[in-house]
Amino acid sequence: MKISKRKNNGIEILTAENGQIKTEIAPGLGGKIVSIYNKQLQKEFLWSNENLPLAVHQPGDDFDSNFWGGIDELIPNDIPEIIDSVQYPDHGELWITPLQYDLEDDKISIYGHLKLSGLYYQKDVYLDTKSPIIYLQYKIKNKTNLKRNFLWKLHAALAIEEGDKLITSAQKAKVADPDYSRFADLDEFNWPIIENIDASIVSLKSKSVDFFYLYNIEQGEMKFLNGNENHLFSYIYEKKVFPFQWYFASYGGFFNHYTVILEPSTNMPLSVNEAKLMGKCAVLEPNQEINTVVQIYAGENI
Repeated sequence: MKISKRKNNGIEILTAENGQIKTEIAPGLGGKIVSIYNKQLQKEFLWSNENLPLAVHQPGDDFDSNFWGGIDELIPNDIPEIIDSVQYPDHGELWITPLQYDLEDDKISIYGHLKLSGLYYQKDVYLDTKSPIIYLQYKIKNKTNLKRNFLWKLHAALAIEEGDKLITSAQKAKVADPDYSRFADLDEFNWPIIENIDASIVSLKSKSVDFFYLYNIEQGEMKFLNGNENHLFSYIYEKKVFPFQWYFASYGGFFNHYTVILEPSTNMPLSVNEAKLMGKCAVLEPNQEINTVVQIYAGENI
């Protein structure tokens, strides 16, 4: 694995690559993954907002209007809210926290403390030697003397074409937010058919948006298939860590973006406080930690 550095708009970018795949990461942006490029296919799998420069953001900045794309992670919340007496900003504090990093021959280690929650975050990134697979090895530890109720959500914005398809073992789904939905039915339904439409299939660009919670999941995997070229992006993870999936699809209705976002999540619904009341919330006791590995596959569907 080769590791190199460059800068984009003054922001340091770390590149890890081998003969199969190349990925680029911005430690100063909370460890955002800005690119996943398959060398054999000559294909970039991630979507990015061509109208925005890559930029550092501050607490209080609005996430949606500054949405650049790539892969973010949300910790410890999504919507701004007070959780366990702490006021958290929009889309959490990781995306606005600069992280440190260490480089080794075979991995990049990105780490830091989140000031508000007191959580320690570490992500070690390394590549498979034979397949277009990126390994993300995580450690999240509660370094406070208080219990922490929180959300941890992966957030991959993908390049899409009409007819592409989400593949998941989820059996049930609900509209997550009626303000971000082309469907009026807010009741639970059997995924993927809602109002006689297969919501797993990418629509043509219009002015619509989909936003779903997916659950009753049999396997810890969330796949996205490009049907025209038979290319696959896949998250593979521990279901016990991420028991829910969120799926956001903008067909032009969200700032005119045309992308889908795959979001394996610890929680359901949006609010951490609501998830806490429902027993569907991530929790860490003092000094307790989560250790888990997530795989990203970006290559041919074989």
